[in-house]
Amino acid sequence: MTDYIPKDVRSSAILTTSYVAGTVLQPCNQYDQLIVLVNFTKGSLTSLEVKVEFSPDGTTYYQETASAVSGGTSTDTLLEHTMTATGNYRLPIPIKDHYIKISVKGTGTVTGSAVKVVAILGNDN
Repeated sequence: MTDYIPKDVRSSAILTTSYVAGTVLQPCNQYDQLIVLVNFTKGSLTSLEVKVEFSPDGTTYYQETASAVSGGTSTDTLLEHTMTATGNYRLPIPIKDHYIKISVKGTGTVTGSAVKVVAILGNDN
């Protein structure tokens, strides 16, 4: 990558059972790559869920999607990244959006859990 801009999205903190957004990244449209680094301590949780959303205007957000293709039909669903073990995770995502919002939540009992999120913006030239 010719550029390498790491940004703290969320400091390490205990999770909640509802999505909590980190610092919204902007402007991002001059970059074509996003790497989301997730440092997760599971504690008593069942899992961590990470949601990534994109917006052209900072008001209307579009959630990352996944496609499953079968018999010529593409079925798209809203994507949530789920982690079930303590660890350091790396999520590479191609981008071309002005605003990016990364949210996290825990499922189960939040005791002893923590997550830190860092985003790296760059260009793959």
